Amino acid sequence: MNPTANKTRQDFSYTLRAKIQKISSNFATKTNWRNFNPKTFQHPQLNIPIPHLPPIFHNYHIIHISDIHYGQWIATERLKGITTLINQTHPDAIVITGDFVSYRLDEKITEELTAQLKKLQAKDGVFAVLGNHDHWAGTKKIKTLLKKSNIKDLSNQIHIIKRKEFKLIFAGVDSVMLKKAQLETVIKKMPKKGPAILLAHEPDFASTSALTNRFNLQLSGHSHGGQFYIPKLGTPFRGPYALHYPHGLYKINNMTLFTNTGLGTNSYWLRINCPPQIATINLLKCTP
Repeated sequence: MNPTANKTRQDFSYTLRAKIQKISSNFATKTNWRNFNPKTFQHPQLNIPIPHLPPIFHNYHIIHISDIHYGQWIATERLKGITTLINQTHPDAIVITGDFVSYRLDEKITEELTAQLKKLQAKDGVFAVLGNHDHWAGTKKIKTLLKKSNIKDLSNQIHIIKRKEFKLIFAGVDSVMLKKAQLETVIKKMPKKGPAILLAHEPDFASTSALTNRFNLQLSGHSHGGQFYIPKLGTPFRGPYALHYPHGLYKINNMTLFTNTGLGTNSYWLRINCPPQIATINLLKCTP
């Protein structure tokens, strides 16, 4: 197919979806459909053993959220309730694994989203990576939004938490789907040793990151858990880069992966047996 024709079709599809999002959002606002109900959200408590974790980081408390897709199912009232719930847990760190928005990032959405995200509070900070929708909506705009929200962008970057002489490494890769991940560059920036957590929007990247034997844990989103879950069978809806690890905990080689079902929705505003998640990750010291 002609690349120019293909891009034109993609642009048209994106514009059409943005218009549909705007119409749906206006309807949801007028009908108060997006009011916050804490019982809507699942709160998995995950205890993750980390070999050689320094005792000072035992029970290190991380809140993991993903795929806000602000402006669709998630709007101001819901996000305000979510930030309040998160802050009440007094986390050591908060991580967000991409897709802050869907198809629209106008001035109104930017202001509303920034106002809520900047309320997030964690002892060691709030960290994030970008997802594919963030790039489609506007990479520079999203990066500016994160900076104004006091969120550190770890896309192809690292951040080291220090307790006395001990270190806990947070690393991140940019969107794998859009071929922006630079794993080798990230590893070169990391200390040679020490417990390390990788943020990657797309969960299937775990098949690659686990081969490095450098990460103890990967946290991802992207899949929304399929938004439709059949008990004992899983989800029939698996998109690109979420085919193998669509939701929950996995063990790949020596690395643990957790795929969050996300907060928001995208193409269809519906979840069946697949509630949005605000996950608590507790790091536990263990022997290898």
